[in-house]
Amino acid sequence: MATVIDGKAVAAGVIAQVSEASASLREKTGAPPGLAVVIVGDDPASHVYVSSKSRMAKQCGFKSVQHTLPESTSQTELEDLVQSLNQDPEIHGVLVQLPLPGHLESDPVIQSIRPEKDVDGLHVVNAGKLMTGDLDGGLISCTPAGAMLFVRQTHGADLSGLNAVVIGRSNLFGKPMAALLLAANATVTTAHSRTKDLAGVCRNADILVAAVGRPQMVRSDWVKPGATVIDVGINRIDAPERGEGKTRLVGDVAFDEVAEVAAAITPVPGGVGPMTIAMLMANTVTAAMRANNMTPPSF
Repeated sequence: MATVIDGKAVAAGVIAQVSEASASLREKTGAPPGLAVVIVGDDPASHVYVSSKSRMAKQCGFKSVQHTLPESTSQTELEDLVQSLNQDPEIHGVLVQLPLPGHLESDPVIQSIRPEKDVDGLHVVNAGKLMTGDLDGGLISCTPAGAMLFVRQTHGADLSGLNAVVIGRSNLFGKPMAALLLAANATVTTAHSRTKDLAGVCRNADILVAAVGRPQMVRSDWVKPGATVIDVGINRIDAPERGEGKTRLVGDVAFDEVAEVAAAITPVPGGVGPMTIAMLMANTVTAAMRANNMTPPSF
């Protein structure tokens, strides 16, 4: 039976480091790290995410600012707000909650955030630094950074000789995850919906990372015995056993059967999810310390 990786416990360790670094910055400069979160419209899930980010920022001792804009906000109004946050010396991290309402273009907004304040790690400058192996100069996308922390805690910092397979090639997760694994000397395959014999490719993985958004797609016969399985999927499925109309969260991995084969596995929920907000806090304190010519901690 696999060891179940406790994302909440690992995230708590990151938050403790962040809080300590935040206190150190305040002691040296008299000011805390500043995080501004911008949300447009009334999407309920987005408001839940933003509230949890704001709560965690306050827990870490940050200055936490939330800008809640109406659905009718124009592209120009949103980009003007981002520019004002770029120029605010008390704000070290700027995050625009996605998705935006349909009439707004997200990419110009994301690219208008200064790279050094792009705590989501989505600016092309930060993506480019990651792809060229500069892990210390930019800010790394939060979810892959959190997943990579699990990998390092399981296998160490040097993955030489290990085969890693990432299922998914998105700019948000698949590509940066593959780049992080490659930087750690793993031999990396990026698989996706058009990969021939996907199950066979996955069976070669010592480290298997699933990020496709298809509930319980990865079955036990896809997994090499003794592999580490990182499940990034969050899917809501019907759960009639809980009552009429009830649902439950599952990942992209069939957890119960894969746990019989793997050596280590992340659960859903409680695995990668808590790490995303933790690494957002890590990026914010990193940005703040760099802005004040201090060396941030390693996460």
